[in-house]
Amino acid sequence: MASPLSHDSSILIVGAGTWGCSTALHLARRGYKNVTVLDPYPVPSPISAGNDVNKILELGAFGGEEGDERAVSRMLLDAAIQGWKTDPVFKEHFHETGYIIAATTPEGKKFVVEREGASVEAGFRKLSTAEDFRATMPKGVLTGDFPGWEGWIKEKDAGWVHAAKSMQNAAQEAERLGVKFVTGNEVGKVERLIYEDGDVKGSKTLDGKEHRADRTILCAGANAASLFDMKDQLRPTAWTLAHIKMTPEELELYKNLPVLFNVERGFFMEPDADKGELKMCDEHPGYCNWDESSQNSSRKSVPFAKTQIPKEAEDRARGFLREIMPHLADRPFSFARICWCADTPNRAFLISLHPSYASLVLGVGASGHGFCHIPAIGGFIADAMEEKLDPKMKKCFRWRPETATKRNWDDLQGRFGPEGSNRVMNFGDIGEEGWTSIPARV
Repeated sequence: MASPLSHDSSILIVGAGTWGCSTALHLARRGYKNVTVLDPYPVPSPISAGNDVNKILELGAFGGEEGDERAVSRMLLDAAIQGWKTDPVFKEHFHETGYIIAATTPEGKKFVVEREGASVEAGFRKLSTAEDFRATMPKGVLTGDFPGWEGWIKEKDAGWVHAAKSMQNAAQEAERLGVKFVTGNEVGKVERLIYEDGDVKGSKTLDGKEHRADRTILCAGANAASLFDMKDQLRPTAWTLAHIKMTPEELELYKNLPVLFNVERGFFMEPDADKGELKMCDEHPGYCNWDESSQNSSRKSVPFAKTQIPKEAEDRARGFLREIMPHLADRPFSFARICWCADTPNRAFLISLHPSYASLVLGVGASGHGFCHIPAIGGFIADAMEEKLDPKMKKCFRWRPETATKRNWDDLQGRFGPEGSNRVMNFGDIGEEGWTSIPARV
């Protein structure tokens, strides 16, 4: 049985990524006085998916869901909107520049409308020709022919957020309110959880120290399955991103651009003002790193950090640029890396008390769409700890190993890619010579 919960209870958060920082902030705001966060790296961690110059934010449309799932999506969305627009920790990092979503194949175009909710009723305007796309940005930005493209643009409640700065703000405010962050490869890296009397009592770090707590909240992202048996509910999956250095003149021209996302090709956002780089991603269903010793019925994808991307990902990114901005297609990349998340079988979050370990709270399974919820997601994780999560949300986000029985590890999970890459790929198939060799930043 878990100890009684009060504002004096000791609470340990494992992981200082997007959800860990959000949870720390919400617990501090609720008056919890003894909150500790463990992570191998200071915020923002170089291996956190949230440590990024920008992330897409579209706060209006959603489609393809019914019943409880739709109600939960609405609750998540409303809370995120409230946070990005009014919370002083986050609102300065929301750039309402607009959002374009597009596709090339009939299947992709259907997905954009039915699953992504693009419609006139949702505040979008249709883009049918190359001229329509080019007219959404200043002359000289979109110079491509947009072969086969159709899309929609939304100009309100959409754009991008500065991801790393949002995480830093959340952590700084949590720390100001009394949260303790313990970071460093030895003192902050969790080696294992502590199991006693049929419960989880905290964690042990690499330096040998035991961090005991009344509640342990696991927010370890793609690494969660290495610390706790998730019963195949998490599939660590990685995506690829690259940056291009821009000239001062280009930085001025590319200011305040709408995000452009083709669900089969990739996306880009306006250049980062600090480093003067344009970020883009090639689109695909993701890479796993399969442990060859694991069984097909219960496979294990092992995350790792790398500031390079496969050359095939570079080719896809440049192919995307040739369709929209051919004048940039052959420019050298100034930075690249792989970025990990953890997919549940249905891409619904896993936010729950564990049914067998009364003091363990799970805040994992972001499934590629977790960052935009940073203003509010920690509040829902705190609700789960306090056993007051909305019933519909509790049902959708429950511990559900039955959904992973005989899991299809190659499931695309509603994602697309260009011809030949519309599949879950394996980093194990990329040889040593198959990676880019972009010079490290000085």
